[in-house]
Amino acid sequence: MDLVTLTDHDSIDGAEPLRRFPRFFLSEEVTCRMPSGTLAHIGVYDISERQHLEIQRRRNDLAALLAYFADQRLFFSVNHLFSGLTGRRALEDFDCFESLFPAYETRNGQMLPGHNQSAEEVARRLGKAAVGGSDAHALASAGTAYTVVPGARNKSEFLRGLRAGRGVAAGEHGGYTKLTRDVFAIVGAMIHHNPWTSLLLPLAPAIPFYTMAVMLQEAVFARRWSALAGRRQRGRPRTSRQSGGRARFRPVEALAWR
Repeated sequence: MDLVTLTDHDSIDGAEPLRRFPRFFLSEEVTCRMPSGTLAHIGVYDISERQHLEIQRRRNDLAALLAYFADQRLFFSVNHLFSGLTGRRALEDFDCFESLFPAYETRNGQMLPGHNQSAEEVARRLGKAAVGGSDAHALASAGTAYTVVPGARNKSEFLRGLRAGRGVAAGEHGGYTKLTRDVFAIVGAMIHHNPWTSLLLPLAPAIPFYTMAVMLQEAVFARRWSALAGRRQRGRPRTSRQSGGRARFRPVEALAWR
């Protein structure tokens, strides 16, 4: 990879051992409360410790948060657009995403292909910048989805390319097998770090049924909300984005056992 970042949920602690690497930069995934009262995950890239603290102070006030992003000239995206992972969704959320967000995550390494394709279609129609991220909660999935900016030679050029909408999201989609493997990996890591959790091992055979239920729920949620959002946007002009590739960027979500 030319560049690597880590987007933990509302935390930068996991990045501490990585800062010594010249190709690493600090980012995070912010859990933000929308005006409708729902929650959304926002990826914000290339931040400082001070900016992390200020972002966390504002994350329950979308207007204040976006004003801070603008003041600090921070690049940000709405992640897993049609996922139910953050709970319920409201139609007015999509109006906010359309009018206030410069970028959509169009390739999430844990989302089903249909989810990612719907996000990509909406982003293309609205002329949004595209980003990709592995959403990995186990190391085996880290870096399996990423962003390419054609011709970028360093971090500054990469971020300028993202702002200009020249990012291309690429890599793997998610699926049942991948999610089930990662959940078993998380359980193994829990037992390694906290041996008392081995008492939960009798529940392990239920993991495949749990992950199947999650996948089915996500598929239904994505189909419903992508259809509703599509109807609201029908008839709006599409904007094409450039494609190609050189510099690559793979956001990695928090490891669940940290």
